[in-house]
Amino acid sequence: MKKEQIQQLFEQFENACYDYKGIECWSARELQTIFNYTDWRNFLKVIDKAKESCKNSGGEVSDHFVDVNKMIELAKGAQREIEDVALTRYACYLIAQNGNAAKSEIAFAQTYFAVQTRKQEIIEQRLLDIARVTEREKLSKSEKKLSGIIYERGVDERGFAIIRSKGDQALFGGFSTNDMKTKLQVPRTRPLADFLPTLTIKAKDFATELTSHNVTEKDLKGETNISREHVENNRAVRKMLIERGVKPEQLPPSEDLKKVQRRLDGDEKKVTKEAKKKK
Repeated sequence: MKKEQIQQLFEQFENACYDYKGIECWSARELQTIFNYTDWRNFLKVIDKAKESCKNSGGEVSDHFVDVNKMIELAKGAQREIEDVALTRYACYLIAQNGNAAKSEIAFAQTYFAVQTRKQEIIEQRLLDIARVTEREKLSKSEKKLSGIIYERGVDERGFAIIRSKGDQALFGGFSTNDMKTKLQVPRTRPLADFLPTLTIKAKDFATELTSHNVTEKDLKGETNISREHVENNRAVRKMLIERGVKPEQLPPSEDLKKVQRRLDGDEKKVTKEAKKKK
């Protein structure tokens, strides 16, 4: 395929993209033209195959293929309504995969939409990574805040560690912090929270914030009273999770947050480097 044809097809696919109810979509009628299918009925057969592929992969067909109507211009300013299908990027990729690869347009589309879909996956994963790092930082601040509050109420650093451990045991259904480290294969010298999924980190943070609030409001003092409060709050959070079908001790471990942070930092450096090149 010549460079000029690649550039032309790239621009056609980019220009054909439009917003449908807040979702990036392509018109099946436009793709029919770009893919060089002269007959709409033949192209519908390819779309049907793509729908079947979507269904077989566990996807919801209606999320990616939406029947719509569009108006086309006729001679002398007249218009006619025709059937069309709004297609997500994933739907376009499946259509390309089920099309005739001998067509250069289809071969290009297979690569174009595969790369575009991969880009979206990378963006989604990066957003999830940022959210997890943010929640972990929030938990650290909450624990530091609680530590400061209870220190003024007669609890030292060792007492705080005991209180936090009892809270973990209440949250994880009897599993202590060390039990969970063993269960999730977390290095003994690393914090358990660095390997927990975002949901569990948020749960720990909520329970910690509750304890900080109630220790102040109830004017609790001493390790015993504060420990009891923290355990009750973690039990309450666990109860809420259980009612929603989530057992925190059964959730799989997540990637080491140090690795996640390094990856995010590396991405930032790449963006900065590329920006400097363009200046």
